[in-house]
Amino acid sequence: MEVGKETEVEKMKERKQSKFNKICVFCGSSSGKKTSYKDAATELGKELVSRNIGLVYGGGSIGLMGLVAQAVYNGGCHVLGVIPRTLMLREITGETVGEVKAVANMHQRKAEMARHSDAFIALPGGYGTLEELLEVITWAQLGIHDKPVGLLNVDGYYNCLLSFVDKAVEEGFVSPNARHIIVSAPTARELMNKLEDYFPHHEMVASKLNWDIEQLSYSSTKYGVER
Repeated sequence: MEVGKETEVEKMKERKQSKFNKICVFCGSSSGKKTSYKDAATELGKELVSRNIGLVYGGGSIGLMGLVAQAVYNGGCHVLGVIPRTLMLREITGETVGEVKAVANMHQRKAEMARHSDAFIALPGGYGTLEELLEVITWAQLGIHDKPVGLLNVDGYYNCLLSFVDKAVEEGFVSPNARHIIVSAPTARELMNKLEDYFPHHEMVASKLNWDIEQLSYSSTKYGVER
């Protein structure tokens, strides 16, 4: 066996065993102003590789998306990017990273990302990241899935969001048990350890609801317009 191949085999053996095959990462197509955000994206990618976990993400090659995807790809794990065709020119520059699946719209993108993933993690991001994050949290509350949802709370980026959720619990809009759907930690390793140990304790609103991705993908032909 060649030396290079021996090294790769040794690396594979050293990787930790995880209960997750693929994790979906929501994050910004921008890098943000702090270098800590970029460092966290790269560190998360390396942490996934160390556990032999593939990445599912929004398909872009720029911003935090590009950094986490490149780190996973460079580490030899599978990368699946799901991106609407209309965003390909904007969010993909140069060569694509890993496998890229083009879809018709944002609804199909989210449904495909969820279908291929065993858990979800949100890095810092903007409106899109927040919308994707809150949707999978809502799906968990409804019983559509029981997959862990994690916040990589870099430099306290999500402190205000967590305070908002705590306020919603205090005011009776979110049940105390449902508060535990969200798992958060300041570092990738700590967050992954928590996700590995996660077990859903909340009462699902519709526990017998079948998770049918096709039903979750809103048909633009049925409704005529995007919501």
